[in-house]
Amino acid sequence: MECSEASSESEERMNTRPNIVLIHADQWRADCLSFTGHPSVETPHLDSFFRSGVSFSKAYAAVPSCIASRASLMTGLTQRTHGRVGYRDGVPWKYDTTLAGTLADAGYHTQAVGKMHVYPERNLLGFHNVVLHDGYLHRSRSQGDIADRDDYLLWLRDRRGATADFIYTGMGCNGYAVAPWCYDTLEHPMAWVTTESIDFLRRRDPDKPFFLYTSYHRPHPPLDPPRDYLAMYDRKTLPPPVMGDWAELLRADRGPDSPVPSHPDAIDRARKAYYAQLTFIDHQINRLIHALHERMLMDNTWIIFVSDHGDMLYDHNLTAKALPYEGCARVPLIIRYPQKNALPTGRTIDAPVEMRDIFPTMCDIAGIETPKSVEGKSVMPLCRGESPAWRDYIHGEHEWGEGSNQWLTDGKWKYAWFSQTGREQLFDLVNDPNEQHDCAGQKANELAEWRTRLVQELDGREEGYSDGNKLIVGRNPTQVLKHIL
Repeated sequence: MECSEASSESEERMNTRPNIVLIHADQWRADCLSFTGHPSVETPHLDSFFRSGVSFSKAYAAVPSCIASRASLMTGLTQRTHGRVGYRDGVPWKYDTTLAGTLADAGYHTQAVGKMHVYPERNLLGFHNVVLHDGYLHRSRSQGDIADRDDYLLWLRDRRGATADFIYTGMGCNGYAVAPWCYDTLEHPMAWVTTESIDFLRRRDPDKPFFLYTSYHRPHPPLDPPRDYLAMYDRKTLPPPVMGDWAELLRADRGPDSPVPSHPDAIDRARKAYYAQLTFIDHQINRLIHALHERMLMDNTWIIFVSDHGDMLYDHNLTAKALPYEGCARVPLIIRYPQKNALPTGRTIDAPVEMRDIFPTMCDIAGIETPKSVEGKSVMPLCRGESPAWRDYIHGEHEWGEGSNQWLTDGKWKYAWFSQTGREQLFDLVNDPNEQHDCAGQKANELAEWRTRLVQELDGREEGYSDGNKLIVGRNPTQVLKHIL
């Protein structure tokens, strides 16, 4: 009788645990949401998420490029521990504890759809199933038929013929030239990710809560939105890119397959195409929301929207990622609650949070214990309006050749140090949120204080950036720390 009662209680807890949908975009800037006050971008459905939940205005990717940011998300670890401090593909993912694996062990049915960017590409990373589209990856393309590692391409070729490819727009995978999508709108890879996510709702195990990871490769280039979405922005007059008094000349050096056009008209087209990608994804997200409503799942489903990093998008004459600036290091983070939770909604939270905090937050939502290895912190106390002890700052970095950088921010100040040149920058984010004025030369005390923090943060690192007393310029940067090789 006791065993039967215990079993019944366990089943009841399982049936009442909330579902979780994690929507992950690639290269979506934090400021590119209507409700944040962006003058041009239209994101009506994500705006409704905010009205039904909270937004974090100081969420960051500690290593702002695809692989390292996803490592933080999926492991809950700092970059010092997960070992990815730059961009390097082809390094195996061998982590004992993962977000999907933890939820699966707790009884969740777990499904990933879209971009993973792990290695090997078919690594499940703890998910029960992965339906994969990583986008154009140079290394994967060089290893043989990419269709072996891309479910979307197999689907597209089944519809459009054996030679069809998602690169047939001719746009580079890291460039800022623009062309509309060359097939039907619902054949766009972002529409396919949505369709496959909806199909999971049909075939999920109805006796288990589910974790659905819907991972969009866009707005990351190629800039190839469907024609109708590009047209939405054609007649809009955009404000000029943000330009700091420290900005240098635009560098069009992404490579021959991914040019960075410099003509003002081309820059305008690129920014409009990027915004069109956002609106297209916003509308695709609403397809998924409709499906959740139709299956009567919304009342017990939490939805988290986040990006892996942003895009400089010509601000300060810069493009792409891997830099310490707000355009690419700061990310959108919205948590939408089921209405029955009666938590305060429509709030913006300013505490500095980062990618590693999502893992413990989801454990908190699921009502399970966070694994001891996880170094992030659940943001749920902040969502509930509490005032928990919180971190003083976030440490970010990225190996990027001559531009390799280390940075710290508490959401109010930003300190950046470029390890190969010794250049330092300091930004007052409260009074200068767009980082248009480098005040390192006027704030000697603040500069010294932040430098000391970075000295301590980097002490003991294998690259030798710090000896515990000072920063050391010119040490050889690395993309991956030795302990994971």
